Amino acid sequence: MPFFFMEKTFTRIDTTETANTLIDSLKEKYGEIIFHQSGGCCDGSAPMCYPKSEFYLGGSDVEVGITHGVHFYMGASQFSYWEHTHLTLDAIPGNGGQFSLENGTGMRFIIRSRLYSDEEWAYLSQHPVKHCG
Repeated sequence: MPFFFMEKTFTRIDTTETANTLIDSLKEKYGEIIFHQSGGCCDGSAPMCYPKSEFYLGGSDVEVGITHGVHFYMGASQFSYWEHTHLTLDAIPGNGGQFSLENGTGMRFIIRSRLYSDEEWAYLSQHPVKHCG
């Protein structure tokens, strides 16, 4: 009987159950959505949620990953600071960013992060992010 080796895969981003609940309610209300990690302008550095059809990605954006069926992006220059860090999208009580879809729900998205393990980094360094341009 042949033995097949399954390569272990790792993600750059995950979500918590609390974030998933908020994502589901936003998808129900707005349809397809995306996240873009803000670079610190008007609403500080926060994950911003937009209707997919209303946010245009630039040539300097990268796709960090897909979590709970939603694409997560950030600018390539900002990603250079985060590339060794696993991101977890969470939701906590508070006000969302002024332009983010969760504003007014009583919840806001936040990012929690940790450094990758050696095993995760060995895998992810061989699987680069997709550039949007």
